[in-house]
Amino acid sequence: MSDIKPWLDSYPSGIPVNIDPSKYPTLMTFANECFSQFKNNIAFSNFDKTITYGQLDKYSTQFAAYLQSRGLNPGDRIAIMMPNLLQYPIAIFGALKAGLIIVNTNPMYTPREMKHQFTDSECKAIVIVENFANNLEKIIKETSINTVIITSIGEMLGAVKGTVVNFMVRKVKKMVPKYTIPNTVSFKDALTQGAKFKVNEFDSKPDDVILHQYTGGTTGVSKGAMLTNKNMVSNMLQIRYWIGGDLEIGKETVISPLPMYHIFAFAVNCLAMMGIGAKTVLVTNARDLPSVVKEFKKHPISLMTGINTLFNALLNRDDFKSLDFSKLKVTVGGGMAVQRAIAEEWERVTGCQLTEGYGMTEASPVVCVNPIQKGKSRIGYVGLPVSGTTVQIADDTDRPLALGEVGEIQVKGDQVMKGYYNRPDETAKTIRNGWLCTGDIGVMDADGFVKIVDRKKDMILVSGFNVFPNEVEDVVVTHPKVLEAAAVGIKDDKSGEVVKVFVVKKDNSLTEDELIQHCRQGLTGYKVPKAIEWRDELPKSNVGKILRRKLKE
Repeated sequence: MSDIKPWLDSYPSGIPVNIDPSKYPTLMTFANECFSQFKNNIAFSNFDKTITYGQLDKYSTQFAAYLQSRGLNPGDRIAIMMPNLLQYPIAIFGALKAGLIIVNTNPMYTPREMKHQFTDSECKAIVIVENFANNLEKIIKETSINTVIITSIGEMLGAVKGTVVNFMVRKVKKMVPKYTIPNTVSFKDALTQGAKFKVNEFDSKPDDVILHQYTGGTTGVSKGAMLTNKNMVSNMLQIRYWIGGDLEIGKETVISPLPMYHIFAFAVNCLAMMGIGAKTVLVTNARDLPSVVKEFKKHPISLMTGINTLFNALLNRDDFKSLDFSKLKVTVGGGMAVQRAIAEEWERVTGCQLTEGYGMTEASPVVCVNPIQKGKSRIGYVGLPVSGTTVQIADDTDRPLALGEVGEIQVKGDQVMKGYYNRPDETAKTIRNGWLCTGDIGVMDADGFVKIVDRKKDMILVSGFNVFPNEVEDVVVTHPKVLEAAAVGIKDDKSGEVVKVFVVKKDNSLTEDELIQHCRQGLTGYKVPKAIEWRDELPKSNVGKILRRKLKE
């Protein structure tokens, strides 16, 4: 199997088989080219406030100089803990210009989760939104953090009196919990102070780690994947080749509702789209669906990234379905499986196909993408291995399987991480014989298209038969009265496990018998749910991924 690459014959014309990451020895080599080429173009927009690529270059340089003036050295770690704000890209590129390693951090983390990530990565600095500073106060003495930059949601927006934005910012300000952290500095003051200094040069190589991106922790302890310049440059080029074909240089507007601290939005929206000089509209809170709709109304959105739950939620809003989608060229789904019913409805409503991809934090993250060309994509598949990437399907002994056989997805490519920080044992379990062993179960067809069957650890074993939750959920959500569903295995004396589904209704008239009968039409007997629990909502990560683990617990 590993010597067979059927996907190469399926590549659309114009997409290269391989990539050359040496074009940009470091991620900052790439960023500096964008800053220069698109100097006067708008880079990012948030609540109608914009910054150009030239301003992003200037502010990030000032921020880098401030970080160095605080005694931070190349290789030190800095946590960046905020939702999508203009401060985010400034902090990211400022940290890179200073030679620091970025630790993207979910601002919704509890003090326990913060402590784990900051001590595990040995962070020395943090940029944090004031709304979450009280949590930092509880654990900062147990960390190595000695440089604290605190920002507010409205800090970079300026004063536009009487606007809805300022009303929102003032409202949020009143909700900020009290905290007392000595020797902090505001984000703007850091920029002002940094303007007094110059950035000291340092050596940076392709294999230098620039990012500790923590895994979601949905299947165990969250681990810091060490991603290098080469990893991020490679994946950024792969993304540009695969989803940038129909996009025009300097003319596109991208909406980013997914938080950029998540590797999917970080790689696609924060990095790859800079390569075409795109304007990226930052949505600070993707759960505020009216704000997503509002941005679509205000901007000629041509590209959107999201996950299945977000697409589903939008499709259930009349104000979204009535929008003008004439400018929308590309929609990409990742982070979790895109359900067939959602993909088909998205294309019907927007006229734009929903292109599914596949990746994981350890691969920077993109591994496979469906071609965006009409007629080339396959619903239900995550696509073809991207340029310069080899994928094989293997059994439990890591033996390659034939096309059409189900097994673990394993990956090779320049985007694969260096390893987990300070966890050589976990690295050895995950990277075996040069292959990144994903823990995902999949199958590859004769044309090289990959289909995700499920996570190994989510698999349900019914009387010795494997049942994959994704398959059950795909059938359940096709019922017109179902909004969302999640399937898990529960213990059973006779069959070891049976399938249980947690369901959020779209129509309260839905009954258990009605849903079971629906499932029997699409699933063989042992896959049909034996228990149904109605829920008002399903537990989700901050990115919106349904957490089966919490349902099982």
